[in-house]
Amino acid sequence: MKMDYEISSPVTTDRLLLRPFRETDAAAVHAYQSLPEVARYQFWEPRSLDEIRLKLAEWVTLYRLNGEGTLELAVEIRESRDLIGDVMLQVTDAAARQGMIGFSMHPAHQGKGYATEAVGALLHIGFADLDLHRIFGRCDARNDPSWRLMERLGMRREAHFREHALFKGGWDEEFYYALLQEEWRHQAVSQEK
Repeated sequence: MKMDYEISSPVTTDRLLLRPFRETDAAAVHAYQSLPEVARYQFWEPRSLDEIRLKLAEWVTLYRLNGEGTLELAVEIRESRDLIGDVMLQVTDAAARQGMIGFSMHPAHQGKGYATEAVGALLHIGFADLDLHRIFGRCDARNDPSWRLMERLGMRREAHFREHALFKGGWDEEFYYALLQEEWRHQAVSQEK
């Protein structure tokens, strides 16, 4: 794995910009992370503006890696520059070249392919730029949009953990999805044809 990596300019897709967070993003992040439907399957409850400001103080530093660590990026619509969500890539084991993805989007912008586009760009960073061998994601089994997004990106379901942990007052069921670098490269070649 490449040991040093930094997002020095926004990552551009057809419709989006993925960029490091700024402290001035607090209101835009609060607009979706304060919503119960966004927090429902997250490890956090709806966040107050003060809680968002505390998270942003951490996130503004998460745009570079030196081995294991986390990239936390804001997702903006290129045309309007509206911040509509966030994506995360965590290098969980640098020696084994393993990573994990995470994402959340404002409900007003779901169902338009933005999350698929943003996470696809994150996979590109992980496999092409960081030379990761395997990237996985996990989600609540009831979170259909999340697991369907991972399937659209070619990730395969590797596990279904049934009632394995208590989560927000009930038994948690979780899906794990993963994609190998060679599978991602094969998909990229197939899409170019």
